[in-house]
Amino acid sequence: MSHKPGQREHARALLRDGSLVRLRDLIGAGVSPETIARMVRGGEVVRPARGLYQFAEAVPDARRSIAEASALVPKGVICLTSALEFHDLTLHMPSAIWMAIDRTAWKPKVDYPPIRFVRFSGRVLAEGIKRHRIEGVDVPVFEPAKTIVDCFRYRNKIGLDIALEGLREGLRKRRARPDQLWKFAQSGRAWSVMRPYVEAMVPDGA
Repeated sequence: MSHKPGQREHARALLRDGSLVRLRDLIGAGVSPETIARMVRGGEVVRPARGLYQFAEAVPDARRSIAEASALVPKGVICLTSALEFHDLTLHMPSAIWMAIDRTAWKPKVDYPPIRFVRFSGRVLAEGIKRHRIEGVDVPVFEPAKTIVDCFRYRNKIGLDIALEGLREGLRKRRARPDQLWKFAQSGRAWSVMRPYVEAMVPDGA
């Protein structure tokens, strides 16, 4: 297949500002796989994950991995420690992206970035989602109060200390209010566990 003039320009337009772009979107814009391969071989473009492309000179960003994960698993939601980190509510750096999927969904196989899947029921999965545009990717992330509640629900997986850190920072930074925590904890059946910690922190102005 001959190289058509303008394909590189189309690719560059899609890849502007360091955005992550899926292979199928590049092909849909008229950029052939051969052109993409040439750009990769030439060092202009890199493939950070299977099916994703980006300009080689794009500045690394701490949020890139969750953008890559969301591009590969569009029905997943960034959760637990990864969502705490996104909201700047923890100093812990997770070794893998925590992502919630539906309890009955097929678990995707992703080589990179490393993803740890947890299964949420329909209602718990659907509530408290905020969407953020990161490097051209639509990234669903649970909002702070919902994230904190989920950390208590999965404290045996991530550690109670991380859940407590998220609660303390969420209250201190006014990113989560007690009434919001109560609402999500009722849905997740976690209020009985959280209540003593919330009541201990709120009077102290945490």
